[in-house]
Amino acid sequence: MVNYSPIANLGSVLSVRGSVVDVRFLQQLPELRTQLQTGKGGKIAIEVVSHLSSQVVRGVALAPTAGLARGETVTDTGHPLQVPVGDRLLGRMFNLFGEPIDGGEPIAGGEWRSIHATPIAMSERVTKSEILKTGIKAIDVLAPLERGGKAGLLGGAGVGKTVLITEMIHNMVKQHQGVSLFCGIGERCREALDLYDEMKSTGVLKNTVLMFGQMNEPPGARFRVGHAALTMAEYFRDRQHQDVLLLIDNIFRFIQAGAEVSGLMGQLPSRVGYQPTLATELAQLEERICNTNAGAITSIQAIYVPADDFTDPSAVHAFSHLSASIVLSRKRASEGFYPAVDLLQSNSKMLMPHIVGDRHYRIAQAIRQTLATYEELKDIIAMLGLEELSQADRQLVYRARRLERFLTQPFFSTTQFTGLAGKAIELEDALDGCDRILNDEFSEVSERSLYMIGTLVQDKTLQ
Repeated sequence: MVNYSPIANLGSVLSVRGSVVDVRFLQQLPELRTQLQTGKGGKIAIEVVSHLSSQVVRGVALAPTAGLARGETVTDTGHPLQVPVGDRLLGRMFNLFGEPIDGGEPIAGGEWRSIHATPIAMSERVTKSEILKTGIKAIDVLAPLERGGKAGLLGGAGVGKTVLITEMIHNMVKQHQGVSLFCGIGERCREALDLYDEMKSTGVLKNTVLMFGQMNEPPGARFRVGHAALTMAEYFRDRQHQDVLLLIDNIFRFIQAGAEVSGLMGQLPSRVGYQPTLATELAQLEERICNTNAGAITSIQAIYVPADDFTDPSAVHAFSHLSASIVLSRKRASEGFYPAVDLLQSNSKMLMPHIVGDRHYRIAQAIRQTLATYEELKDIIAMLGLEELSQADRQLVYRARRLERFLTQPFFSTTQFTGLAGKAIELEDALDGCDRILNDEFSEVSERSLYMIGTLVQDKTLQ
């Protein structure tokens, strides 16, 4: 935390109820969102949320309030919570207050910015729809990401979310010379450490900033860590003119933290117990993610869907902001298809003829149709066997199986485990390969030789 110079505007704690602290100021009432400090050495930060009277404010503590008592002195810092920005953050891991949690040197001096910012005005945004190529075949062909857009990554534990995130960071650094920023909202300490070690071993950490509001932290800290990460990302976009890949895990935990804060503040709950301000709070975070003439912030957000209920208010409001949905399938992971992207469930608003082009759209639709028909035929194959299908259906099954295998690929981030050199695939090469498989050019080639390859070149490797 930054050491602020003492300010004359002092208050005293009136009451402490969990993370909610009421403070009386006799001289001057602090503005909303102002950061207050109290406790031993000013270690407890409080954000002003509402004014109760002409002398009393109510705030939410961003740190544990254990040991805080009535009558303790509270200092008004005169500004909102601030975080450091700039190149000095690269390769480091921070908490909400901009304090390193990787055991390295603390960040002192330099530029610090408020975590609260208004979204870029519509007149300053770039409205042209551009595709952000990831170098991952399954995503680029069937669920292309929008540059400056928001993509949802849906999947349970153990299906490869972290590996996919690490690979996207690697490709972002290599292809776009961009910066990646990972924001963990309500992450477990173990997951944070695993991700840090994995990024360090794969060499992508030096172009990445990590920020965590961990599961054991108060709801106020988890609720604000997304805004803090966005402030850092906006600096790289607006001042450094770089493309930023912002990865958020998990958006549901942000909504959950907001519900906890709302309950602590005594607000009446809305549908299914969520906070009445759910739509507004999510929009305040999501609308800051956009592209301008200077650069773009492209976001990939892991989203937990409670009880797989897509009508849950948290899922409905989160999906309304997304331009692409990447669904990870446990079934595909168990069959050894990596990345385990569900090729039928994943979709993107970018997959339109006037954006991606007629050829890309036609190939993507043909792939979906082939795979959907194969899914329908699986029951018949299981009961009667492949031999009972017509010749045309058998041919379609062979085509679909080859497509499934071709849309796998070795990752740079898994080379040490698989022994296969990672590959980033150009979109045109991926489309060419899919088109040739759809046209039965490789009907004589074994399915196995199409598994975990990069581009589809008719050479000695295809047998």
